[in-house]
Amino acid sequence: MRVRAAGVTMVRMEKTLRLAQEPGADALLSRSPLADLIGMLLDQQVPMEWAFSGPHTIARRLGTDDLDAHEIAAHDPDEFAALLSAKPAVHRYPGSMARRVQQLCQYLVDHYDGDAEALWRDVADGGELLGRLKALPGFGPQKAQIFLALLGKQLDVRPPGWREAAGVYGEEHAYRSVADITGPESLARVRAHKQEMKRAAKAAGDDGS
Repeated sequence: MRVRAAGVTMVRMEKTLRLAQEPGADALLSRSPLADLIGMLLDQQVPMEWAFSGPHTIARRLGTDDLDAHEIAAHDPDEFAALLSAKPAVHRYPGSMARRVQQLCQYLVDHYDGDAEALWRDVADGGELLGRLKALPGFGPQKAQIFLALLGKQLDVRPPGWREAAGVYGEEHAYRSVADITGPESLARVRAHKQEMKRAAKAAGDDGS
């Protein structure tokens, strides 16, 4: 990854992510900001590992070792939907997610020349970064905060105020989201937290509250 400070571009050591729990998929996530964004986009209504394995599956089916926003945005929509739908499908809803992935990539092309890392390069503070993430197609407030926390906790993207902008997902020693997953044990703890939140929400609904 590259960052700029005082007008100088520096190369940052590659961080190792373990979000997909599969070596090839995690290797792509570790080197590709675009893969991270697409994985975060896919992270809904499917297990986290499935979502973050998606970018690697897409890359393999495109016949490449990496992902390119220009290439994905320009791909024929029907062909791209078929690519995500082929078994095993990239997502539970591959057709709609194919559209969202292409919309995300088109946004990056239009606003950042296809450079996903430019989203956080040179931001002044966490609030600005959160605003940029919330503007992405398919990124609501919660997804934007979780991704911001992932950037800060695991990828050393830490503009001033990043924890505050990430809300509860930026808290230290928390196991609330994919931002806190560094291996099988933390994955189990995050999953347990999510299940507990679902039980609490269901209980509140049963109580009529």
